[in-house]
Amino acid sequence: MAKHRLQTTIAGSLPKPSWLAEPLKLWSPWKLEGEALTEGQRDAVRLVLRDQEQAGIDIVSDGEQTRQHFVTTFIEHLDGVDFQRREVIRIRDRYDADVPVVAGPVNRPRPVYVEYARFLRAETTRAIKFTLPGPMTMVDTLYDDHYRSREKLAWEFAGILNDEARELEAAGVDVVQFDEPAFNVFFDEVRDWGVRALERAAEGLACKTAVHICYGYGIEANTAWKKTLGSEWRQYEETFPLLQASIIDQVSLECHNSRVPMELIGLLDGKDVLAGAIDVTTDHIETPQEVAATIREALKYVTPDHLYPCTNCGMVPLAREVAKGKLRALAAGAAMVRAELT
Repeated sequence: MAKHRLQTTIAGSLPKPSWLAEPLKLWSPWKLEGEALTEGQRDAVRLVLRDQEQAGIDIVSDGEQTRQHFVTTFIEHLDGVDFQRREVIRIRDRYDADVPVVAGPVNRPRPVYVEYARFLRAETTRAIKFTLPGPMTMVDTLYDDHYRSREKLAWEFAGILNDEARELEAAGVDVVQFDEPAFNVFFDEVRDWGVRALERAAEGLACKTAVHICYGYGIEANTAWKKTLGSEWRQYEETFPLLQASIIDQVSLECHNSRVPMELIGLLDGKDVLAGAIDVTTDHIETPQEVAATIREALKYVTPDHLYPCTNCGMVPLAREVAKGKLRALAAGAAMVRAELT
């Protein structure tokens, strides 16, 4: 049984090859177009897949090689959102951004990522994870000129996400993860409708479902906000009890080099915990011993069968060699602790 414990995975993105998009940069535009772009994205998926396999990662993903942004790339494929119209809104209650407008009823005319999931499934025998934006975070990335209700729009998005997730599952995806960084900000809405909308997105799925909640990376507004949070980051205390009572199977959080008290994991009793053992804000490559130390600390609050060593967040802004080193460290650190459990 021990060999099935402490399975490693990643939270989201991996760096893109320099021939596909400018490296070391969030939301970098594509360098290719048309069929060349599709071919380039598939080649990039093959590369990051091999990187994960060679490092020893157990549950692999496409590293989000087919998307520029974890939210808007999905929204670009929906009807009802006008990308030509723009409005400035406050995102995560942290920074202003020029965003598209919801101008009519939103719907998904066709699957968004399902073909990519089939491709990933055909390229590996390992368990695969696919990420989707969560309903609340989608709402917080748009100006709504149609529903004029964050809750109503979230509920529409939840149904769309559920359709996509069911098709991802049918394509062979083992874990569908919803990214909800907005859960660390809008606590009243999380309680009122956020978790219910998330559950609607995950409704009826037989595969594992996960939610990733982080503190944000890559832009100055996120860095500045985190400096205001004090010596302990206890935002998870607001959401974890709600998620513990939900149908979501797994919760992904940041731990290593974070100010999140590790004991908050105890609020997720019975859930799988994807504990971030890799810091994505630095080029420093963790040693396996550092990773192992984070895992041992997490094991004080969750059983080995429910702990999945993971990254704190996506790694797209990092250099590819740095990311590969971090993947190797993640797998090696988990292997060290796994051996101690036998």
